[in-house]
Amino acid sequence: MRAVVQRVSRATVRVEGKTVGEIGRGFLVLVGAEAGDVAETADEAARKVAGLRVFDDAAGRMNLALADVGGAVLAVSQFTLAADLSRGRRPGFERALRGPEAEPLYERFVAGLRAQGLTVAAGVFGAAMEVELVNDGPATFVLDVAGRIRPPESARG
Repeated sequence: MRAVVQRVSRATVRVEGKTVGEIGRGFLVLVGAEAGDVAETADEAARKVAGLRVFDDAAGRMNLALADVGGAVLAVSQFTLAADLSRGRRPGFERALRGPEAEPLYERFVAGLRAQGLTVAAGVFGAAMEVELVNDGPATFVLDVAGRIRPPESARG
């Protein structure tokens, strides 16, 4: 699972001109599911995003997490994050999970953030969306969880 996490002062997502999600201070998270991602991948991505300490403390150091600053998350699905740009000029999307496999992982990611007590707004999976944001900093981070999930103890032998 790949995510682009942008620290924002505010962010909004619209579908067909109607606002479907909006936050003030917090993170805009663009989320893409890739081949090989499983439920535990989404759980790990949610834990990582919730725990990121990228807000300034009183000394001006990136040392505070979302919960520390009362921040929220706007989560937007974006399959293009799995694009392969290594060949030619047209992106390849072989690594991107298709909708029926990706949507439950996106929903699990959102639920994982909410389970940690965060306020979460979300876009509409699979819809054409307009995303508007004010990047605070700017501060933008790329999170790649793929390959970090260990198999259960019983499968490791």
